[in-house]
This record gives sequence, structure tokens and C-alpha cells, in this order.
Amino acid sequence: MKSVQIGICGLGTVGSGVYNILQRNAELINCRANSAITVTHIGSRRDNPLCDIGQTRISRDIFEVARDPDIDIVVELIGGTSVAFDLVMMSIKHGKHVVTANKALIAENGAEIIAAAEQRGVIVAFEAAVAGGIPIVKALREGLAGNRINWLAGIINGTSNFILSEMASKGRAFPDVLAEAQAKGYAEADPTFDIEGIDAAHKLAILASLAFSIPLNIEGIFIQGITQLQQLDIVYARELGYAIKHLGIARQTDEGVELRVHPTLIPEASVIAGVNGVLNAVMVDADALGSSLYYGRGAGSEPTASSVLADIVDISRTLDNPPSSWVPTLGCPLTRLVEQEMIPVTNIETCYYLRFSMFDAPGALSDATKIMAEAGISIEAIIQKEQPVGIDYVNVIVVTNRIPERLLNAALSKIEQLSSVQGSVFIIRLEHLDQ
Repeated sequence: MKSVQIGICGLGTVGSGVYNILQRNAELINCRANSAITVTHIGSRRDNPLCDIGQTRISRDIFEVARDPDIDIVVELIGGTSVAFDLVMMSIKHGKHVVTANKALIAENGAEIIAAAEQRGVIVAFEAAVAGGIPIVKALREGLAGNRINWLAGIINGTSNFILSEMASKGRAFPDVLAEAQAKGYAEADPTFDIEGIDAAHKLAILASLAFSIPLNIEGIFIQGITQLQQLDIVYARELGYAIKHLGIARQTDEGVELRVHPTLIPEASVIAGVNGVLNAVMVDADALGSSLYYGRGAGSEPTASSVLADIVDISRTLDNPPSSWVPTLGCPLTRLVEQEMIPVTNIETCYYLRFSMFDAPGALSDATKIMAEAGISIEAIIQKEQPVGIDYVNVIVVTNRIPERLLNAALSKIEQLSSVQGSVFIIRLEHLDQ
């Protein structure tokens, strides 16, 4: 049995999980990898009381791990994109294989990193970068290799899913749930990346590259967070038979690729609507298989470590094989990736939930519906909510059939100019995840 020496950079939540599982399941892991896998060097600025590293060598300078001539695989778990990029590139330069859980690093710098790895003849693996412990990267790259992927949609940020789940199940306000998420460690002190959709966009860029064989690109992704959602929208959506989830959606069309992250109404009866708390789920629609769902814990010490270890085992199995036999990092070589047109959100076609405040007077609603009819907008459902005595404005909720967003926006700008309408029209996109 060959020896494989691992260097872990970062001994935080995930790093300690990787180390602990390797010690606990050493016999099983070594059997599956047909290798004696050992952590022999750790790079970390501080110790972790949750991880007893015994006599394992530890360096406060993480770059010492990359320079260590005995290390076969460097595991990057420090986060961020600047120091992490330098560490990964140095590791590659020194002929080390790399495993990372860093979605921002791969989404923003993946092309350069993978090109360097291919030239040096080493592997870069990142299963843990998307959806924590769910093996969605391997599913797209290997399990579905014989399929043409039509679309994928997923809950790929546990923080936003926890917030929306609590708002829906307990009627709680957004700021209150966000504070709890921070207290529980689900959200950072600065939660912007989670609640504004940036984290999900990084993950969607990776999934889209794997699914559609396109270069990694976050520039063309439409991103909308959950901060503008109100409790009343969750209530109204439920009355209409829908749940609101924050989804990343990628779709292949004849015109190009749609890449978008935003709150989405989905039917309450759909499987993905029942994914709550910090759990993640990705639904993939492929031409041969049809629809499949990948579901599980999307964050946390051991779930994420599980995916890191899967990559370590995969690399260990291939160490004696020539690079030509390895599965390409993105499913096909970088030179075979094809640039495709990124469809702007104004050109996408879907259904919509609309909410606006209107003066409660005869004929006011018909003025708005007339504008929609003239724009070719077909209405699936419409609700006018009663307001308390003394309030002259009522909430109107409209669910449309499929329409290009640019046509909807043109109609809404006219509706907002009606003297009977107060403020702006609030919209949420609606998907049935079957088209």
C-alpha cells in the first residue's frame, strides 16, 4: 500500500473536521483509497481545541506546507481569495495536488489555477466548494457525463435557506432570524455574501461550468438577495400554493445560457420546497436521466470535510496513473470549454408574482389589468386583499403566466404611473422546475 502524505492549511471548522475523520475512519479510508493516507504537516496560525493533532508537524506559516517536499496533497481550507490563491499556485508550482473547499477562489480564479495545474501535471479538486457534503460536483462531472444537461436549480446557500424557513414556519421577521443565524454560526458577522446572493452566485458559476462545459464566469450572473422579502409575501405565496426559496438557476437554451440567483416561488408540492433549515438541494434535469435531486447538509465541519476527503481519496487512487487517465477538473479540458452567450435577465422568460398597493376605488384594478392585457401578459391568479377600516389602499397580488421580463418591466412602468397605484411593484420570479 503506497503512502500518501497530506498537508492541511487551515485548522478551523472544516480543517479540524478533515483531520478528525481521517483519524476516526483511517482503516476504512485507506482501504478505499488503497493508500496509507496520513496528515504529516499542518499550516495554521492557531491551534484548535476540537482537534488533537498529537505530534503532527505544525507551521504558523502556511506556505511551509506548500514547500514541504514530502507532501503529496495540499488541502487549502483558509478561505478568501488572495492568500489562498498564492498558496494554491505555490503548491502547484511545487508539484502538489490540491484539494480546496473555496468556492470564491474557484469561481473567480479557477481558470488560471486549473491551467497551471494542467501544465504542471497535478490535480485540483473542489467537491466541497459547492453544497458542502453533497457530491454534486462528481455527479455532474462523472455520474452524468453521458447526458446533456438541460437545467439545474438549487438551494445552495444554507444561511438564506435557514432565514426563509424560519420566516415561513414561524412568522418571524428577517432581522430577528438573521441575528439568530449569526449567533448559531450559520451567518458571518458581515452576512452580505450570504443574504445578497454572492455566495450562491460563486457556486452557480462552478455548477454551470460543469453542466454546460463553459468557462468559469461570474460576470454574467444576475444576483438578487433576500433582504427585500417581506413576511406578507411569504403568507401570500402560501395562500396561492407556493413556497419562496432562494435559488441558483442555470438553464441551457438555443440563445445561450441563463445564470441567475434570486428569490423564487415554487409549488409547495415540489420536493425542493420541503428542503428547510441549513440543508441544501440541487435538482438537475438531463436528457437521458431526466430529473434527479441531490440533497443534504450544505455546510458544517464534518459534512464539508466529507467532500474534502472524497477528493483526497480520488487523488490517492490516481497517483500511479498518468495524467491522461485523470478525469478533467471541469469534466473536459480547458481548451474544450466553449464560450456561450450569457442571456441577460431582461430576456429570460418565466412566470411572476407581483405585489402592489392600489387605491381601493371602482375601476382601479381594471386599469392595471388592462395594461397587462395590452402587453400580452396572461394572468393566472389575482387577489385583492382587504385592508383595515380607514386604510384606503389595498395590496393586490397577481401571478402571471410565462412572459419575457423586458415585456413585464415595460407594463409595470405604466402601472406604477397610474394615480391609483402607490409606490413600486414588487416582483418575485416563479418557477415550476419542470420546463
